[in-house]
Amino acid sequence: MEPDWWLELENTYVDRIAQRKSLYAQHGRQVLDYLPGTEAACKELMEMCLEFLVTRYPHYFTLKDRHTNAVFGNKILDKEFRIKDMHPLHVLLENVPEDFAITLQDDQGLYSFRAGVICSSLGWNVGTKIGMKLHEIHKPIPDYKEKMQKSMDRYFFSPPSSLVPLLTLTRYFTKMQTNKPIQRGSWGLEVGQPLFMPPGDPHEAHRATQSPSLTLDDVNLRVDWQTLRRLPLSGAVVFNFKALFTPIQEFRDEPGVPQLVLKVLKEGKKSLMEYKNTWHVEHVAIPALEEWSGEQAEEGLMPEGWEVSTLAESPWFRGWKEKWHRQQGF
Repeated sequence: MEPDWWLELENTYVDRIAQRKSLYAQHGRQVLDYLPGTEAACKELMEMCLEFLVTRYPHYFTLKDRHTNAVFGNKILDKEFRIKDMHPLHVLLENVPEDFAITLQDDQGLYSFRAGVICSSLGWNVGTKIGMKLHEIHKPIPDYKEKMQKSMDRYFFSPPSSLVPLLTLTRYFTKMQTNKPIQRGSWGLEVGQPLFMPPGDPHEAHRATQSPSLTLDDVNLRVDWQTLRRLPLSGAVVFNFKALFTPIQEFRDEPGVPQLVLKVLKEGKKSLMEYKNTWHVEHVAIPALEEWSGEQAEEGLMPEGWEVSTLAESPWFRGWKEKWHRQQGF
C-alpha cells in the first residue's frame, strides 16, 4: 500500500457521507455494530484515521486540543465533532467514506469479525457476519478452503487432534507487521451502482435474469479497493474498503482492457464466475468488449501478436495518464 493514499477523498465525498448516514438510519446494526472487548481497537482505529486526515488534508480537517483529541473539525461538511461524546465507529461513519471491519483474536488464537461500519456490502451485512471466524465468513468463496485457509491460518499451540482439521489460526494475520499494510481490488460487473445490497434487497432481482432492455449505459465495473493492516497498540487486524464504480464504456479506449475483461468472462473458472455472478450483464457486455477489442486491433493500440494477459504495468494501461488529464480538464 502506498501510505499517502490510505484514505482517499473524492468529489463524491459529501454525497457519500450523506448516503452512509442514511443507510445507518434505515438499517442500524446491519450497518454498524460492535461487540464487547472492541473498545480499544475501535478507539485506536478512529484516532489513526483522524490523524491521517488532518495530516494528509490539513486544508479540510483539524483537531483542536490535540492532547485529548477533543474536537474534530470537518470543513467540507462545515461541522465539528466532540469525539468523546461519540462512539469511535460513529465518528468514522460521519467523516470517512470508507468501510471498516475490525478482527481480533479469541482465546484459541482464532481471528473473528468483532466490530465494523460497513455500508457497501453485497449479499451480506454486518449483522449476518459479526462474531464469525474468518473461515466461516469466507466459506462461500470458491477455493478458499483449499487454497487460502491454510496460508491464512496457523496455531500458536497444539490444539486437540479432533480440532486440527477445523480450527486453524490466521497465519498471515499472525505474521502481519504494523508497518506493512497491503491493498488489493475485488471486482464485479453490476447493473447501476448498488452500494448496499443486503440479502433480499430488490436490486438482487437484476442478477436473476438477462434483461432484454439492459443497455451499456446501465453496466458498471465495481471495484472494492481494500486495505488490510494491523493496528500497533491493540493488535487488531483491520480491513477497510470502498466501492468504486466505472462505466464499462470507459474500457473502449483503454488499450488491452477490453481483451482482458473478455478473456476473464469467457475463460474464467466456472465456480469463480458463478460466485462473481456476471451472467446477468454478459449478454450486453461481451458483444461490446468483442467490438472494442476489434477496434483496438485495427488501430494498432496493442502490440502485434500480443497474448492477452495481465498488463505489464498493471493496473496502468498505455496512455492512462493522458486520459486522466483529459478527464480532469488539463
